[in-house]
Amino acid sequence: MDLKLLFISTLLGVICYSSAQPEGNECIKANAESCGDCIQVGAKCGWCTDINFLKQGEPTSARCDELESLKKRGCVAAKIENPRGSQRTLRNKPVTNRKKGGEKLKPEDITQIQPQKLSVSLRSGEPQKIDLKFKRAEDYPIDLYYLMDLSYSMKDDLENVKNLGTSLMLEMSKITSDFRIGFGSFVEKTVMPYISTTPAKLLNPCTGDQNCTSPFSYKNVLKLTSNGQQFNTLVGQQQISGNLDSPEGGFDAIMQVAVCGEHIGWRNVTRLLVFSTDAGFHFAGDGKLGGIVLPNDGKCHLENNMYTMSHHYDYPSIAHLVQKLSDNNIQTIFAVTEEFQPVYKELKNLIPKSAVGTLSANSSNVINLIIDAYNSLSSEVILENSKLPEGVTITYQSHCKNGVVSVGEDGRKCSNISIGDEVASSKYIFLIGHRTIKACKWFLEPLGFTEEVEIKLSFICDCECQKDGIPNSDLCNNGNGTFECGACRCNKGRIGRECECRKDEVSSEDLDKNCRKDNGTDLCSNNGECVCGKCECKKRENPEEYYSGEYCECDNFNCDRSNNKLCGGHGRCECRVCICDANYTGSACDCSLDTSTCLASNNQICNGRGNCECGACRCTDPKFQGPTCEICPTCPGVCTEHFYPKLLTNNDVHLAKEDIVVSMLRVLFEELCHPEFVKK
Repeated sequence: MDLKLLFISTLLGVICYSSAQPEGNECIKANAESCGDCIQVGAKCGWCTDINFLKQGEPTSARCDELESLKKRGCVAAKIENPRGSQRTLRNKPVTNRKKGGEKLKPEDITQIQPQKLSVSLRSGEPQKIDLKFKRAEDYPIDLYYLMDLSYSMKDDLENVKNLGTSLMLEMSKITSDFRIGFGSFVEKTVMPYISTTPAKLLNPCTGDQNCTSPFSYKNVLKLTSNGQQFNTLVGQQQISGNLDSPEGGFDAIMQVAVCGEHIGWRNVTRLLVFSTDAGFHFAGDGKLGGIVLPNDGKCHLENNMYTMSHHYDYPSIAHLVQKLSDNNIQTIFAVTEEFQPVYKELKNLIPKSAVGTLSANSSNVINLIIDAYNSLSSEVILENSKLPEGVTITYQSHCKNGVVSVGEDGRKCSNISIGDEVASSKYIFLIGHRTIKACKWFLEPLGFTEEVEIKLSFICDCECQKDGIPNSDLCNNGNGTFECGACRCNKGRIGRECECRKDEVSSEDLDKNCRKDNGTDLCSNNGECVCGKCECKKRENPEEYYSGEYCECDNFNCDRSNNKLCGGHGRCECRVCICDANYTGSACDCSLDTSTCLASNNQICNGRGNCECGACRCTDPKFQGPTCEICPTCPGVCTEHFYPKLLTNNDVHLAKEDIVVSMLRVLFEELCHPEFVKK
């Protein structure tokens, strides 16, 4: 059953401007003078291209605002520039479904990550999601290079390694049908104080009757091969050497193995480097003891399979090794004795995709050590990216086995991956800051694997409407700017909505006079700045509030209020005066013209006994009251219910039926309760 792992990683987006909020509208604050500048502020910022959009006194930068705010201010959606990011898949070869013993494939024909190439167009502040798939292929080829310390203390280990080739080939055949092995050895730099430079010691650095080979820095003994017997033969010809100090020059050897790919024979497959030693290591700076001050250059210097520049360049630093091992997708296995386990475990923590195993005193357990380390390394997938363009940031999140979710640096990896398991990966990309370039390449890869995803990034820096711009337009003060996106983009040295002024004229007293409503008022009503003889009004923190008018004398937030709402919530404020919605009137639009609330039960306005004012009845007949002037305490309740019915319909008392009595009672009732119906 396929294991599904989800990496939600890489947030890549362009953020040149954040969203506008009442407490800080970044779109407004940016003072963007062109559409291109505006859209790089943030994904929520748009530019209104309507020529007639701006009010009197508003600067060109007022065209840049939050999308919803632009619509509320009257800019229709068709006139708002708001480009969005996009992506295209350029190469999408499916991952390889392959079983061991099946069709023989070349390494370059095996695909473990999909897709392989993408084109992504990024808009400021808008994330782009990228879906990837990784599947660890079964029977994937492996190259293993065995790098061994041949100082004298490793004498007994060499004897066991001499038969390693065929034994390791047999064991690795259980994992892959395409396995190659190589061998290299190292001792130390061939200068004092690391070795003795006396002529005799240069020939045989060992003491007594021990016959040792001359000291050397690094030797590539056997290029990677599938011939295990050749490995045994060549390794069997090797001899132990010697040096003076305890740390060895292994870092020089690792660097050459990493960067000399053609000499080593690395293929684009799983690359394993087994580093076997019973001692510590020299690193950058230690070369000064031997008078070597030049930093390691990280380049290949093999001649006749020997490292020839050990006396010229210092040892590499750990960081330098990490870079080169990562660049060349090499996974390192440190096979070291018990004594140096703590040192190499610390080193492992600094080198991604590396492992440490405990080497027995005579290296007899080296095969099991390699198999265990390989299984550990191959069961972990770690996502890594190439150096990011300036301003690009990435956030990782992974959904791994058993529902485990990790974020941040831990989100780069998933563990306990088996052969044939599939990893689904989603990526999100962010970019912060204005772009000085419009395109670049960026790579994403699982560490230790030679495959990668190429992502071609392009950045949306311009608006579509800029393509139709008219350079040196007559609309921009006789050619002093380019008319584009509904506004003038002024030439260098010119400013103003229509590029009508030179920058060096901004402070002219003559121009300032045009910014005063009369000689006794403040410049731009103290609500703006005089630019080129015209007022550019201040911007408010609240994007819904603004100053306007030729002298910034108007605003839309200083009108009368009702129920703590501007214009009672039933109108808009223009130049400090409420413009009421239909059916409302009053200085604060708090008077409703709707008479439906004044209708009495007889469908008369205020029961015909009052006037409807601001949606409520004002009763004109003093006998009547209530919301619709229908309540009369002396009428229906007293007369109809108590007086007239009891006189005329009492079943217990027999009343005289004389016409004169009945007539008198009826007249009395009408006069008391309905005087308006009494005929005069």
